[in-house]
Amino acid sequence: MTPAARVQSAIEILDEIQAGKPAEQALTGWARRSRFAGSKDRAAIRDHVFGVLRNRRSFAAFGGGESGRALMLGALRAAGADPQEVFTGLPHAPAALTAQEQDAGRTELDPAEQADLPDWLWARFQSSLGDKALACAQALRQRAPVHLRVNARRAQVPQVIDQLQEQGISAVAHAAAAQALEVVEGERKIRNSALYADGVIELQDAGSQAIVEALPLSSGMKVLDYCAGGGGKSLAMAALSDLHLYAHDAFPQRMRDLPARAKRAQVRVTLTEQEALPKAGPFDLILCDVPCSGSGSWRRAPEGKWLLTQARLEEIQQIQSDILSHVRQFLKPGGVLAYATCSVLASENEEQVKAALARHEDLLLVNTHHWLPEDGTDGFFLAILSKS
Repeated sequence: MTPAARVQSAIEILDEIQAGKPAEQALTGWARRSRFAGSKDRAAIRDHVFGVLRNRRSFAAFGGGESGRALMLGALRAAGADPQEVFTGLPHAPAALTAQEQDAGRTELDPAEQADLPDWLWARFQSSLGDKALACAQALRQRAPVHLRVNARRAQVPQVIDQLQEQGISAVAHAAAAQALEVVEGERKIRNSALYADGVIELQDAGSQAIVEALPLSSGMKVLDYCAGGGGKSLAMAALSDLHLYAHDAFPQRMRDLPARAKRAQVRVTLTEQEALPKAGPFDLILCDVPCSGSGSWRRAPEGKWLLTQARLEEIQQIQSDILSHVRQFLKPGGVLAYATCSVLASENEEQVKAALARHEDLLLVNTHHWLPEDGTDGFFLAILSKS
């Protein structure tokens, strides 16, 4: 495919997304209809689509509209490219620009447009992050780095870096966590790597790894990963200490691959239903990586910042509050409750912890941690609470 044909395909996909189709579904549907497209074509088109989703508001301003065509026009202008070299009207390329399109768009952006956020969310970023708000928002406009976690039970970081290099994958140590690597070249080869297949490495953001490293884990502890999802943090905890480790999720199907991943990593994790928790407990430590806005990881899932509403955020915050209150019953006296989000919003982080402390006199705050996208990780929050 020519570069112009790739842009035209991205325009068509973006129009489907604007009509309400999820991005991954729209991309998959296009790929199935377009068997002629090679892997490089699919990767380039995906990059176009996700680049627009991360920068939708500023690109709409530059391009003069919200259609796929206007958004890609804005993307080209933002990159300093000449749109008329792409909008040629040649076969498979976008139609030539009209006089109206050539005159449309503007370069002066208001602060929310510079941040590529809806107005109401930009206000939340400002109140939550203060003078770090714009840097955080603009970091979320960029493509996310690819991070790996080295399984400490299986290998050492320098050894893995060398082995990855032999497989055409260049990686360097990441400062956020001891076992974290950042891939700088060859990321598309990771899933076919023998190290990945053997459980020596896992794909996991360095900030997510840093959360696990910040937990007061020690061998012999009984630990519950209450909102386990796919189980990435369960596996990371199991790699650091000899634990009696249990994983639970409100939607158990999310954990369907966890037993196989644990076997591959040579660790043990027990999947647990809600009704079995009283018998399995009490626990020394419970990690609650709760459902959240995902505002710290919008580089990876940029649709989220356009789909999130104030009403939905309030619903999410109620779920977070309910979880904090519910899991206390499964903790031992003196046990640790670790509350985590991949959000940068204070209403999901500090304010939730403050409200929980006010509701429950048996909870005490030990410390809090923040990780922000401009520091090279996804945005995360962690509060360590103890139960008296």
